[in-house]
Amino acid sequence: MDAATAGDMNEPQWIKSSHSSNDGPQCVEVARTTGAVLVRDSKDADGPRLTFAASAWSGFLGHTAGE
Repeated sequence: MDAATAGDMNEPQWIKSSHSSNDGPQCVEVARTTGAVLVRDSKDADGPRLTFAASAWSGFLGHTAGE
C-alpha cells in the first residue's frame, strides 16, 4: 500500500448537501466519524472544518426539521 492510499483510508466520506449548488456561495459538505460530525465548505476542501459531537448534530437536525 502506498502513502496516498493509506492517507485516503483516514479521510472521511464527505457528502454534499442537497441544498448546495456548484455555482452558489453556499456549498456545505458533512462527514461522519466515530462520535462526531464534520462540516466544511465544499469550495474549500482543504480549509477549516467544524467538528460537532454526534449528539449535538442530531439535536441541530431535529431543530431545523421543526421537531
